[in-house]
Formats: sequence, structure tokens, C-alpha cells
Amino acid sequence: MKKFFVIAAMMVAALTVNAQNEAGQITLQPKAGINLANLTSFNDSKMKVGLVAGVEAEYGISEKFGVAAGVLYSMQGCGVKNVSDKIKMDYINIPILAQFYPVKGLAIKAGVQPAFCVSAKWGSAKITNKESFDFSIPVGLSYEISKFVIDARYNLGLTKVFDANTSHKNSVFQFTVGYKFGL
Repeated sequence: MKKFFVIAAMMVAALTVNAQNEAGQITLQPKAGINLANLTSFNDSKMKVGLVAGVEAEYGISEKFGVAAGVLYSMQGCGVKNVSDKIKMDYINIPILAQFYPVKGLAIKAGVQPAFCVSAKWGSAKITNKESFDFSIPVGLSYEISKFVIDARYNLGLTKVFDANTSHKNSVFQFTVGYKFGL
């Protein structure tokens, strides 16, 4: 069994780390993962786990910098403590990110993310007093190994989720795995 783990560790270590985008290169990255979502200033709320999936494209400005944009389906909202109901809010997110590569394979990213709410429910009831537009600031890190990209980011919501006199905003931790290829 020890030999198996040693061989597996050697294989992982032998994987080549791909370089970041070259100047002028365009890459696509289909990706999928999970969200850990919550709403700020919502009493008795708890994290809700949801799906995130879509595609991002990146344009290499230089060896150290790139600009990425994407379209992601994102299940957000929150759970409610001591109640089995959840607030389910599904969005189409459009992240636009600047990416800095301090070392080979590692990207530090930050940007803006407009989003559009396509569905909102509390339990089985439709939420009618929701805002249809959301705006957030995504920040995060990604690491590329043999064209596979592991991405972790936090989306800090800046707009209120509901029309009513509340201050609830989206707060989402997002973890995805993607496959990056050049065009």
C-alpha cells in the first residue's frame, strides 16, 4: 500500500505545470463546482450549498497578466436555521477578472461581476420582491496543473437582494475545477 501512495505522489509531482497565457493567446475554460452561499444581515441564516457551472475565456495581455470573462450559472441564497426551508436564488453571473500570475501556474484574480437573478424561491413559494440585478466583487486564486484549473474565489455582494427595507446581500465562496485549452 505504501508503494501505491509513493507512486501516486511521484505521478502527481511529475505533472507539468502549464505556463500562464502568452501575450495574445485566448483560452477557454469550461468549469463546474460548488458554492457556499449566504445572505448578509439575515438573522438565523446558514450556508447553502449550490452548484456553479459555466465557461470562462481569458486573453493573455502579457506573460504575467490576463483578462478573463465568463458566463456562470450559480445557485445562491441561504439556509434558515431551525427551519427546513431555504432561500434559493439562481443567477447568471458574468465575472470579468484581471488575473496576475506571480509564479508559474498560480493566478491572483479580482474584478467585477454583474449578475441576473433567473429564479428566486423561499421553500416552494416564489419570491416576488427580489432585485433582478446583482453586482459583486469577486476575488480569488487559481492554480493550473496540466490544463486543469482549481479555482477558489469569494464573491462580495454590493447590491441588496430584496426590494424591501432590508440590507441583505449575497456572500458566496465558490470552488471550481475547470479544463483550460487554447483557441
